Amino acid sequence: MSDPLAGTVALVTGASSGIGEATARALAARGAKVALAARRLERLKRLAAEIGGGGHTALAIRADVTDQQQAIEAVERTVDELGGLDILVNNAGQMLLGPIEGAPTEEWDRMIDLNLKGLINTTHAALPQLLAAARDSQRGCADVVNIGSVAGRLARAGSGVYNLTKHGVGAFSESFRQEFATRKVRSIVIEPGAVETELTDHIREGVRDQVRERFADIQVLEAGDVADAIAYAVTRPAHVSLNEILIRPTEQRG
Repeated sequence: MSDPLAGTVALVTGASSGIGEATARALAARGAKVALAARRLERLKRLAAEIGGGGHTALAIRADVTDQQQAIEAVERTVDELGGLDILVNNAGQMLLGPIEGAPTEEWDRMIDLNLKGLINTTHAALPQLLAAARDSQRGCADVVNIGSVAGRLARAGSGVYNLTKHGVGAFSESFRQEFATRKVRSIVIEPGAVETELTDHIREGVRDQVRERFADIQVLEAGDVADAIAYAVTRPAHVSLNEILIRPTEQRG
């Protein structure tokens, strides 16, 4: 059986670690050429070399997608060097939790810039290529995958601005779905619960341990669990669109 994504090109943001890295591996393993975008170029180069060593194609692109021009250039390099763009995975994000009262508001700026502006910058830049792929490719569709969160459904004290950004991801994804459904660009929002990634490493002292304590007694998701769901969604036939996938660890209650 041939690779289900043979002949396609995917761009994954935030690909230097965690869900982004695992997704890049998963899509490459299914035959896609993968562009890896993030700020940490050395990590991307190592990942690209590993994917290449497995007989697949990967391109490392240093980009800060909060900057619109860098997002545009990441898309342009993907198309120029890999030959097109069929799948965009907007994974780059930050989770800087903590109470609203007394919060360092620069953390809010960073989350809004990356979780929302980075996502819409890259999506806007990629849209002409995705529409062309949906119209002209043998596959008959294209995909935008946005990484949301359980926090995009369930608001809780201590994560107000993170909740705001992830609710925004869900709203944008649904509006996008309605606008482009008849043109075969599928909108997929993936909403993980607790995942073993670097996200909690960046939470400030005094809050980080409280967050980790919430999930200390359960088996959380691995990045590869989320990547498997993404790979499943983008390999469905063109007439099937999995618009929203909520993934929690089995023992996670909220």
